[in-house]
Amino acid sequence: MRVVIAEDNVLLSSGLELLLDSQGFEVAAIADDAPGFLAAVEAHRPGVTIVDVRLPPTFRDEGIRAAAQARRDHPGLPVLVLSQYVEPDYAGRLLADPRGGIGYLLKDRVSRIPAFTDALRRVAGGGTALDPEVIAQLLARGGDPVGDLTAREREVLALMAEGHDNAGIAQRLVITDNAVHKHIGNVFLKLGLSVGDSGHRRVRAVLAYLRRYGGSAPT
Repeated sequence: MRVVIAEDNVLLSSGLELLLDSQGFEVAAIADDAPGFLAAVEAHRPGVTIVDVRLPPTFRDEGIRAAAQARRDHPGLPVLVLSQYVEPDYAGRLLADPRGGIGYLLKDRVSRIPAFTDALRRVAGGGTALDPEVIAQLLARGGDPVGDLTAREREVLALMAEGHDNAGIAQRLVITDNAVHKHIGNVFLKLGLSVGDSGHRRVRAVLAYLRRYGGSAPT
């Protein structure tokens, strides 16, 4: 699977390249700014991208804006965003895109190689991967975006946002698979997600949860 990376820190980008090469990925290009990233995506058409939130010249939100632009140019392009800090506004802006194939992790997660590569593959496959710290800060902000959900249903939805399947959720909450299925059904019902949404309901539930924090897709 080809990967394009947007990261201006040479040590981190080199480390990512070595790590990904060892895990069976092909790093097609590494860009240190937004224009270079967009050009690399156009040239290599990667299966997944890894993008730092803050890139030159201002080190504010160039990475997020470049990721959004790349997904407009190449609809559904999988993007895994890496950030040094929890920046829930930026997470919400990117995750407002309903097409899936989105991840947002803190950079220190890279050292946890199995979890990081699993998240990258999940994003490449059209799923989601959210850092637990991002979810925690979203939940701590003013107003409950899923106020009609019970505490257990919010726990289940948060684990869905991290990308866990039903079995993984059951294991982490020490409940049965049937209980997970019931809680997820209640989440879908309370968020107004009909059966007709099929497998996309998980992604739509996570996005409904995140969009209520005020994030909107960058332009």
